[in-house]
Amino acid sequence: MSKNELIVPYLQEWGEKYRKDLVDNILPFWLKHGLDRVNGGVYTCVDREGRLMDTTKSVWFQGRCAFTYSFAYNNVEKRPEYLEMAKSCLDFIEAHCFDPEDGRMYFEVTADGTPLRKRRYVFSECFAAIAMSEYSLATGDKEYARKALALFKEIQRFIATPGILQPKYEPSLQAIGHSVTMILINTASRIREAIADPCLDEQIEKSIDAIRRYFLHPEYKALLEMVTPDGKLIDTIAGRTINPGHCIETAWFLLEESCYRGWDKELTDMALQILDWSWEWGWDEEFGGIINFKDCKGFPAQDYSQDMKFWWPQTEAVIATLYAYLATGDNRYMEMHRLANDWAYEYLPDPVYGEWFGYLHRDGSVAQPAKGNLFKGPFHIPRMMIKSSMLINEILKK
Repeated sequence: MSKNELIVPYLQEWGEKYRKDLVDNILPFWLKHGLDRVNGGVYTCVDREGRLMDTTKSVWFQGRCAFTYSFAYNNVEKRPEYLEMAKSCLDFIEAHCFDPEDGRMYFEVTADGTPLRKRRYVFSECFAAIAMSEYSLATGDKEYARKALALFKEIQRFIATPGILQPKYEPSLQAIGHSVTMILINTASRIREAIADPCLDEQIEKSIDAIRRYFLHPEYKALLEMVTPDGKLIDTIAGRTINPGHCIETAWFLLEESCYRGWDKELTDMALQILDWSWEWGWDEEFGGIINFKDCKGFPAQDYSQDMKFWWPQTEAVIATLYAYLATGDNRYMEMHRLANDWAYEYLPDPVYGEWFGYLHRDGSVAQPAKGNLFKGPFHIPRMMIKSSMLINEILKK
């Protein structure tokens, strides 16, 4: 039997596995332990068993959760409880998560929505926007698509207007960041599924151009997280940082856009180059899994978690390698998928209380067992399961 013939049953098995884990494990866990039936919205600060550790609510997770459950409703199974969860989070967002003074969103609020903290990023806004657009697709309510588009235009205004977003560094250091550039690709593409507007395609093209011109550095075989406004290396520890998981996520965002365009060769080649480079930097040959940070000049990475294995880079690698195989049919990407997928499923799922651990040491042992906090909740893991099952269906059609 040829390699290609062996791939079909492998993909069929994993397509069903992703779906089963999603509907029987991940989504029920957060419906049971996360949904706030008193105030609305979702809690994410829960321990291994799902017990609430902190009633502080992560605002970006209100959007992430609403997106996830709407995405599952649209692409896996139309269960009414998924829309109930999504609507609860969206109602909480609209009632409590926008600052009426400047229109920006908070990052943390209390259980009843009292503001606690803002951050200088637009991630809360981006996730709220994709939640609104996905919910619009799920319900047919175009008002949510219009809200998503209006919020996206506000995001663009926040970024473009000096003084609205506090810079990361003082003016003595001029820098631009990869994270906002890449998230706007995904945000615009998700909204585009629900409503058309020229600003969405324009933003996608602008972000792709910025990645190509500024953040890609062939001399280091790396996509950098921070560069000067004209794309030069900032030769500091922060400036030399490579975040392999982030770069791998960017690779599949670009492959998704290439697929939308009928497989644009130049865009596909750029995405595959990013994936290949980032895999080389991130894959741990000794223990397996994707590590957190590397220095493009080979110096020790500064971040204390530099060689840990967080949950989300593993899920992004699972998606990206499937996308790469769909784009190319190259068995090398299927082997990379097997490595990433097998490692994730060996070390991350909790066989006792369900859901997945989020924070592992380099060798895969659990660093801390909580299932959620302000940064981990129902997003990367279920998105991986939904998106991977969709990609497998596309591959099998071929």
